[in-house]
Amino acid sequence: MSETPKISADDVAHLASLARIDIPADRLGYYAEQLEVILGAVAKVSEVAGDDVPATSHPQPLTNVFREDIVQPSLTAQQALSGAPSVEDERFRVPRILDEEQ
Repeated sequence: MSETPKISADDVAHLASLARIDIPADRLGYYAEQLEVILGAVAKVSEVAGDDVPATSHPQPLTNVFREDIVQPSLTAQQALSGAPSVEDERFRVPRILDEEQ
């Protein structure tokens, strides 16, 4: 049986920073415990799923029901952008939503 990795409050703070989630310092320990429970459950599933069990993304077989991709006449870039409130370099210009770039 595999051991569940130990998750620290520092690990949770780092993950929260990456995900841009503000977690109060007094809740980091709580979330560390919750993540350990989740990782433990994933580890148990990994133990059960052996090499003889094929990987699946869905319990039922799926068939692609999309139509064939056929090139057809459409709007030119100029026509598509003609009603836009702001255009830059032949693209829609939209307001910035993040303060910093990564």
